[in-house]
Amino acid sequence: METTTIINEKKFTAYQVVAVILLAMTQFTVVLDFMVMSPLGDMLMKSMSLTTSQFGFAVSAYAFSAGFSGLLTAGFADRFDRKKLLLFFYIGFIIGTLACGLASNYFMLISARIITGLFGGVIGSISMAIVADLFPLNQRGRAMGFLQMGFGASQVLGIPISLYIANHWGWQSPFLMIVGLGTIIWLVVMFKMQPIVQHLGLKTEKTAIKHLWHTFSRREYRMGFLLTAMMSLGGFMMMPWGSAFAVNNLKVSYSQLPVLFMASGIVALIIMPLVGKLSDKVDKAKIFTVAALWMMVFVVIYSNLTPIPFLLVLVMNIVMMIGIMSRIVPGMALVSALPKMQDRGAFMSINSSLQQIAGGVAAGIGGMIVVQKSKTSPLEHYDILGYVIAVILIANILQVYRVSNWLKVQKHKEKL
Repeated sequence: METTTIINEKKFTAYQVVAVILLAMTQFTVVLDFMVMSPLGDMLMKSMSLTTSQFGFAVSAYAFSAGFSGLLTAGFADRFDRKKLLLFFYIGFIIGTLACGLASNYFMLISARIITGLFGGVIGSISMAIVADLFPLNQRGRAMGFLQMGFGASQVLGIPISLYIANHWGWQSPFLMIVGLGTIIWLVVMFKMQPIVQHLGLKTEKTAIKHLWHTFSRREYRMGFLLTAMMSLGGFMMMPWGSAFAVNNLKVSYSQLPVLFMASGIVALIIMPLVGKLSDKVDKAKIFTVAALWMMVFVVIYSNLTPIPFLLVLVMNIVMMIGIMSRIVPGMALVSALPKMQDRGAFMSINSSLQQIAGGVAAGIGGMIVVQKSKTSPLEHYDILGYVIAVILIANILQVYRVSNWLKVQKHKEKL
């Protein structure tokens, strides 16, 4: 049986609250750093005269380097205090983001995104491992919901503010803002978070390579990896072109973009904790299925839109966001239940890596499917992305039931 330092209670302890807030704050900056590429996409492509495929590669560069980094660190992830790992990779992320803010050409931008991905891509997996260590399964849905609120907060506060300052001081300025905020958060984590070392006393393989192979070799772990990768494919394929599609196809103005992202972010902030709480009470696979079907319908509708009133664009983004966010919480809660405590760091690192790599592949494929003939012309073939995502979501549903059924069988065996 697993041992944790946190009592298995329904109500969060004071330290659990502090820990999840700190992790959500780190997630906020990391997610914002990645997410801001989408709303800045149209501005950046025009500024550097980039094609859709070049911009897709700029997004993919972060994802591939993050995936590569996660695989490199997976074998060592369970051999150190998780707090120290978090601090190490977070300061590297801050340095990489600073390089993004100082980039003046496409080559410098790509290089900076690679550096940022090498460090930033691992932070999510470390945070997930910390949550899995500090929160028992009956609390984990809520904990994951609060952790994922960093995504919503980045849209409610981060992206609108980033767009505002980008309109005044250039597209590089949001990255410099993230550097300042990240530095403050790093100091708070260093002084407020307790060491997380429970896993160090548990038996594991003697070498990092053996530990990594052990994590890959377990069938149930591979089921979780596949589910995470498939979830990532569904989101990354459309996301990088969000602002370009809104501006060039739906005729949304730059001044309306912050409102669009803020409204979606507010919905995400509201829906994530609610879905997290619900997923602790209701079958997580059923919640995932409803959310995936919801997302499927509205993604297909949205990707086929032509110029419509801004209010309708706003509503469509909100209802689509409900499906996207409601799918992530139960899916990640199920995946987090698969690894044993002594494997969590390696599992989460590999899981995060495959998530990033799948996202990089999706962004690259999206960049090849979507075409923009000139700086101001509408994006072509965006509807095809919607249909491809619908197929991926069906596969998501089938995979989530595989994971859910395996966990139910294991739970039944433990009772016998």
